[in-house]
Amino acid sequence: MHTNYVTRDNFGMYADSASGPGPALMGADTLLGNDVYNKDGEDLGDIKELMIDMASGKIAYAVLSFGGLLGMGDKLFAVPWTALTLDTSNKRFTLNVPKEALKDAPGFDKGRWPAMSDRTWASGVHKFYGTAYSTE
Repeated sequence: MHTNYVTRDNFGMYADSASGPGPALMGADTLLGNDVYNKDGEDLGDIKELMIDMASGKIAYAVLSFGGLLGMGDKLFAVPWTALTLDTSNKRFTLNVPKEALKDAPGFDKGRWPAMSDRTWASGVHKFYGTAYSTE
């Protein structure tokens, strides 16, 4: 079953798409579990967690599980929020990365999360996904 922000909407906030809050402003809980595909239509996994920069109040990363993809098993991956695009037609997110390239993505074990505020770690993640990294 595909999970998307409409199926996770427990409050009816997306019921009236003409006047509701989406897609410019969306509930965090409705984004968890959303499917992520690439531009070729390949299923890359789903969003497990959102990491919020507490100083700015902005989402810094979406933590994705690519679910056993290419032998990666139970690894998680922090993807810069700016690397994801909301596809409102298909009600999912798009990550512009070929599925095969994800075998080289910086990932981590569920029980050993990295220090995501570490600048060296963060710059490596942003470099992999081709997004700008700002220390502000």
